Amino acid sequence: MFENLSERLERSFKLLKGQGRITELNVAETVRDIRRALIDADVSYKVAKEFTDRVREKALGEQVLTAVQPGQLLIKIMHDELAALMGSTAQDLKLTGSPAVILVAGLQGSGKTTFCGKLANRLKGSGRWMPLLVACDVYRPAAIDQLGVVADSVQVPFYSEVGNKDVVAVARQGVQAAKQRGCNVVIVDTAGRLAVDEEMMVEVANLKKALTPCETLFVVDAMTGQDAVNTAVAFNDRLDFTGVVLTKLDGDTRGGAALTIRELVKKPIKFVGTGEKMDALDVFHPERMADRILGQGDIVTLVERAQAQYDEEQAAKLQKKIDKNQFDFNDFLAQIHQLKKMGNIKDLIGMLPGAGKALKDVDIDNDAFKGVEAMIYSMTPQERQRPELLNTSRKQRIAKGSGRDIAEINRMLKQFDQMRKMLHSVSKLQGGGAMHAKKKRR
Repeated sequence: MFENLSERLERSFKLLKGQGRITELNVAETVRDIRRALIDADVSYKVAKEFTDRVREKALGEQVLTAVQPGQLLIKIMHDELAALMGSTAQDLKLTGSPAVILVAGLQGSGKTTFCGKLANRLKGSGRWMPLLVACDVYRPAAIDQLGVVADSVQVPFYSEVGNKDVVAVARQGVQAAKQRGCNVVIVDTAGRLAVDEEMMVEVANLKKALTPCETLFVVDAMTGQDAVNTAVAFNDRLDFTGVVLTKLDGDTRGGAALTIRELVKKPIKFVGTGEKMDALDVFHPERMADRILGQGDIVTLVERAQAQYDEEQAAKLQKKIDKNQFDFNDFLAQIHQLKKMGNIKDLIGMLPGAGKALKDVDIDNDAFKGVEAMIYSMTPQERQRPELLNTSRKQRIAKGSGRDIAEINRMLKQFDQMRKMLHSVSKLQGGGAMHAKKKRR
């Protein structure tokens, strides 16, 4: 996401590189190029013009800052303005009521049902909330079945009334069911249409009136560009929703919806969907997104995802094995699985400053580790624990079992051995430093 916009903005900033100071002439040329880049990214002309007018005004007002190069100064101004355009700070859910009710609305195909499951999974994972999913798309049996499958996948309770077309009655019964089951959050999945129509709007408005939800979230597919913005405006006029959820931000989207929706409906973007898995849901942080748009990465989100998969006890055991140079293929396999849980590999690499640009033309398959996993799974338990057992005949058996050739097996074993030695060396250096520090304190 935002790759094309990032490239265009970088070219725009080059117009100021080498300039000794900011002038009205060089700022005007750069800002004009930035405006074109935003419009090409599907940002509405009105928003793009107002945004670049603010950037130009602030840039010309900063001529006194001679210590900062013009290009660097404009990047800082752009970062601050982009973050402000998208809402400045993250806005999490405000859950009140017993139970707290969250109404989820949007067009058919926008990802509402999947988002309901992701949100339930997130709330359940906090340890504070126990959600119940309620199926209020009563017109399509497949939609009820889908929500049931989603609920089962994240292991949360699910309520539906097959055959009952009274969505308000179903929703009210769902709230009662939540109370009986000890659930303190109700997530209501509503019906969608292929386009905005009066019947759908009346139905969702009636649900909101009957349930008085603490949050009404509008889910929109970011890949639909300006159509997403127009739909958001139409829904907000009728529902006065409390927040926006952008789905499919991991897709091939120009990103204009994320930059425009907040400005036009004056409601925060609360969550973004970053993949198909049930844990691929992030709180929307405007300042971090501004970093990514400007090619500065997103280390904070990367660290947060790593921490979510971090097990302190398991890490301590792994460290002991590394200290003793006993890191084996079981440990390696576990680390691969943890990395995969963090999300799409290319998306993770894109969070490293400069890496997105460097690897923009590299096709990074999310199944990049599949071959390595196949080789490890073809080993016996003893071979995984003791890689030194792998002689020629064992390698031939592993190659046959994993569908690889001997050269690939040897290459993987060599890389594993190098990694194991490196981990052990680093561990020794860190241990030596700690011992030195203790002696110094004495």
